[in-house]
Amino acid sequence: MLDRVSALGNVVTKRTFQVFNPSTGELLAELPDMGIEETQAAIERAYVAQAGWAALTARERSDALWRWHQLIVTHTDDLAAVLTAEMGKPFAEAKSEVSHAAAYLKWYAEEANRIYGETISAPSTDRRMLVIKQPIGVVGAITPWNFPASMVARKISPALAAGCTIVLKPAEQTPLVAGAMFALAHQAGLPEGVVNLIYASEGDAVGRELCSNPKVRKVSFTGSTEVGRQLMRQCSDQIKKVSLELGGNAPFIVFDDADVDAAVDGAIQAKFRNAGQTCVSANRIYVQAGVHDEFADKLTERVRTLVVGDGFDPDVSIGPLIDTRALTKIQGHITDALEKGGVIRCGGRQVGGGGTFFQPTVLTGITGNMLLAQEETFGPLAPIIRFEDPEQVVRQANDTIYGLAAYFYASSLKRVWRVAEALEYGMVGINTGRMSSEAAPFGGMKQSGIGREGSRHGLEDYLEMKYLCMGGM
Repeated sequence: MLDRVSALGNVVTKRTFQVFNPSTGELLAELPDMGIEETQAAIERAYVAQAGWAALTARERSDALWRWHQLIVTHTDDLAAVLTAEMGKPFAEAKSEVSHAAAYLKWYAEEANRIYGETISAPSTDRRMLVIKQPIGVVGAITPWNFPASMVARKISPALAAGCTIVLKPAEQTPLVAGAMFALAHQAGLPEGVVNLIYASEGDAVGRELCSNPKVRKVSFTGSTEVGRQLMRQCSDQIKKVSLELGGNAPFIVFDDADVDAAVDGAIQAKFRNAGQTCVSANRIYVQAGVHDEFADKLTERVRTLVVGDGFDPDVSIGPLIDTRALTKIQGHITDALEKGGVIRCGGRQVGGGGTFFQPTVLTGITGNMLLAQEETFGPLAPIIRFEDPEQVVRQANDTIYGLAAYFYASSLKRVWRVAEALEYGMVGINTGRMSSEAAPFGGMKQSGIGREGSRHGLEDYLEMKYLCMGGM
């Protein structure tokens, strides 16, 4: 039984929680269940270490990130195996995610050397006016279960590049790959206290401490909009900076001038990757009447070929849902749709044999009053909505409190520009179903979040801008 974590030094807790494989129900690990006391100790360690980490040259921080990147690349298969065991996604997808995590570390190892200030033309000859950028300080980060490796890297790498230190709580369902990545960070030579890991079965106490402790200067969270609202309220007393990447309700629009085969390929990527358990997953598939039947037939045919099962089986393309609550939600959405006139084209049932497996499903006859058109399903369910009016479908796509990601397929350049500009989303995939990249800003509008991760813009969220006015020159 584990009763301590090296990242927290001598902090010991006798409380524990268990981590299970969602495919088999197998017990994978028993971990220390940390709370406020352990979080306070981790924050103190990060606070003490931050000044020394920030004092290093940009090149020294870059070199440390580069060494961590190389270790993750070397151990890709091992990390992917841990990820598949605790989260369930197919091993090939897990390897892709680990590679994506490594790409963030590489990107910000390079960006660490590109933190620039500026000079401003002064209004008088005896002054000099400058702007410099400095690390914000200790960062509290909370990551989700659906991408437990890449989300860790996406939050930590820009913070470290900027000169910040980190206290991170991974999701209780998938903490093991984060622990393995932190072990590699220590092997890479990151100084003691720069990265600190909190294992906890419940996030409330840890989240409250990260939000209320004045030594934490910023909180970064990826998860549900409901929890994001709560964390934002808790940070408000200290006017603490937050980055929030929250829920989505992504539209996927296929216009009648689209390449239907390409649109089907894109829908498979945008809907069924990670069993539909992504925040940018296509949740509402709008198809114009002229190509509706062709698209629905071809998508159904493709979805029937998807194999559900244990992620370690090389033939499997759809792994389990994360837990029984996810099963209940997808079943509820299907039941509601059928009661209101929806039609199952394929799938629609839980897969037996143990585990939280669900058949990839296509529904037609979908209308806006159904739950699956209003809520994020977070599962392998593709609801197809027929539309006639191109302008009306954009209004329908925007008719949500969310604004994270959207997708559409069209050939007309005029339509491409007009629709791309009209969609109220932070990210828009045009004739593609997959757009995530460490080089691009990831984040949403409206109640899908605040701030951006990835790209050069992601570094800015961990920096304070300071204006210097020098007189008597």
